[in-house]
This record gives sequence, C-alpha cells and structure tokens, in this order.
Amino acid sequence: MFQRLREGFARFMYGRYGADHFGKFLIYFSLGVMIINLFARSSLLYWLSLIVLGYAYFRMFSKNTNKRYGENIKYLELKNRVVGWVKGKSFSTSRNQDPTKKIFKCPGCRQKVRVPKGKGTILITCPKCKRQFQKRT
Repeated sequence: MFQRLREGFARFMYGRYGADHFGKFLIYFSLGVMIINLFARSSLLYWLSLIVLGYAYFRMFSKNTNKRYGENIKYLELKNRVVGWVKGKSFSTSRNQDPTKKIFKCPGCRQKVRVPKGKGTILITCPKCKRQFQKRT
C-alpha cells in the first residue's frame, strides 16, 4: 500500500522543482513565526506564517524550474554575503589566525593587511591602494 502511495507521489513530483535551500529557509521561517505567534497571539503573524508557508509549497510544486533555480541562487548569494559580513567582523579575533602575524586595516581603503609580529615600528604598504602607513607590531 505504501509502495503505491510513494510511486504515485513520485509520478506527481516528476518535472516539479522540489525542495531547495530557499524553500527550506521559508519553511523554517514560517515555523518560527508560528511559534512566536503562540505567545504573541497576533493575526498579522498568523497570516504572515501562512502566506510564507504557502509560497514555500508553491515553489516546491512549481514546474517553472528555471525561475525557482534563479530565486535560489539569489537567496544563496544574499545568505553568503550576510554570513561573510558577520564572519568578517570577528576576523581579527579568529582562533585559527596565525599567532606570528598581526592584522591592520589600511586607513585609505580599509583593506586588511597581515604583517609579522615583533618587528617594532614598521612602514606598511597597502597592496590594494599602495598607501603607506606606519604601525607598531
């Protein structure tokens, strides 16, 4: 019995887009809004969660795979930009940073420049904008 249901669902899903990163994000976002709505009791949150969940299922069952793929690529680019920005904020305090190097930001272009520690006051040349600045290592 379950085998027939599985085969029927597989036939139904043939040619459809299915789940991707953006769809999973939409479902988790909708679930989070539903949980918040348990405490807030807002009709706006209720409808927001239903609309987002409906859009996630619309994307999964869509046969326009090129458009859904483009949406997923845009989502991944935005996600990577945000994650890179957050990780970039903690770059100088990273645990896997080389302990024999020190990182400075160029005052001109804000490029991060890595120089050896323990060399005293040195003149650093930015590789990006070629500006020179003096720092103590």
